[in-house]
Amino acid sequence: MKKLLLLIMFCCSFGVQAQDTDSEAVKATIVNFFDAFHKQDTTALKTMAKGDIKLQSISVNKEGKSVLHESEYGQFLKNIASIPKDNTFEEKLLSFNIQVDGNMANAWTPYEFWYNGNFSHCGVNSFQLMKEDDVWKIIYLVDTRRREECKK
Repeated sequence: MKKLLLLIMFCCSFGVQAQDTDSEAVKATIVNFFDAFHKQDTTALKTMAKGDIKLQSISVNKEGKSVLHESEYGQFLKNIASIPKDNTFEEKLLSFNIQVDGNMANAWTPYEFWYNGNFSHCGVNSFQLMKEDDVWKIIYLVDTRRREECKK
């Protein structure tokens, strides 16, 4: 009975350890995504996504209504490449909440966005990722954007 109990404990701890390792790998993928984003390295950004993924942003217009903006990843890459090199931008991630189930993961990352040293907006990114050949790839990204109720 003791051996069975030890075997069960070992298997359970291995499963938790594997999930922790995957969570760290997902976090590393997102950190690397933003490193490439800040460097305007569109070649690296292409390798982090699975195909031409859809990006969505949720904001509120002047009338107070929720608005959904959609774009393709290819257009996002063109926009990043076209930012003049003398402009600075930084998306500061404030925390990570990562959930993993097998080859699927979700990461919730609150952020602040700064442009040319000035606060622009805040919100949350929600990344969906899949594990393909032991590499985590972004398959979907939606974010919120607001100027009010930001922790600065």
